[in-house]
Amino acid sequence: MHKTLRTTSVGSFPKPRPLQEARARLRKGEITPDELKAIEREATEAVIRLQEKLGYDVLVHGEMERGDMVAYFAEHWQGFSESLPVRSYGNRYYRKPIVEGPVAGNPGLTVESWKIASALTDRPVKGMLTGPYTICDWSFNVHYPDRRALVLDLARVVHEEAKALEAAGAEFIQIDEPAISTRPEEIDLAIEAMGIVTEGLKAHTISHICYGRFDLIYPALLDLPVRQLDLEAANGHFQLLELLAQYPWPDDKELALGVVDVHSHRVESVDEVKAGIRRALEFIPADHLYIDPDCGLKTRTWDEAEAKLAVVAEAVRQLREEEGLR
Repeated sequence: MHKTLRTTSVGSFPKPRPLQEARARLRKGEITPDELKAIEREATEAVIRLQEKLGYDVLVHGEMERGDMVAYFAEHWQGFSESLPVRSYGNRYYRKPIVEGPVAGNPGLTVESWKIASALTDRPVKGMLTGPYTICDWSFNVHYPDRRALVLDLARVVHEEAKALEAAGAEFIQIDEPAISTRPEEIDLAIEAMGIVTEGLKAHTISHICYGRFDLIYPALLDLPVRQLDLEAANGHFQLLELLAQYPWPDDKELALGVVDVHSHRVESVDEVKAGIRRALEFIPADHLYIDPDCGLKTRTWDEAEAKLAVVAEAVRQLREEEGLR
């Protein structure tokens, strides 16, 4: 793994058509769950091989076993039911979880998919979790007396899952919190909950946050108790960097910088990605900087996802060479 400007991805990848068709066939009873898992494994291997081909340092498994990042956990944990489909954005819908009772987890839920992906490569693969604040924010609560009580209970459940991943050997554990900026007045609650999630973990902890009003929660966001903040920048034309540059970057914090917009069909040029990274290097050391897309790639076609990842890899390769970095 490189020592500077390490490359990674955020999490999800596009679902290949055979997998989409297999899920439809499972619902009709035409294939078995084991047959579906075999197709998920084939899709996972394609994700791993693509990242290896492009030379990425820290890999993701692509989340082929998951639909929505919150609903997936709610489907497997106690205390949840599901609503009728609700729109998340555009023409995408999901069944929003309903918290109807005390939440309880199923420690090890994500371990099998992590092990499958890890066995395919000698490079580190992230363990992928959704954070307690986002699970609360994207669910209907009809059981807990208030949001705080639900968030903190969820934090304990996510903590147990993180411990299971670490025990299985995961060196990198990412806890996604895209909802963290939706209610700036609750940033302290989100920080407290993340402290419960990461307490005692020795793994490299990461929190991905995207498409939010970072200006409303910064610099308090720096207090989030994770080793790395993974933030989108390309979608906002790298204005995020102007905000980050206003405060000294902490020595004990890394930044994963999103440099390609996953909500756009346009494939960025290598030069514009390099320009964004150079701006970040003005105030963040190269050994504290990871480079990745703005968010998960599941909204793109496979060809678009590959093209955007290739641009990131080439921009980083050129910068390492030009700056004499390893």
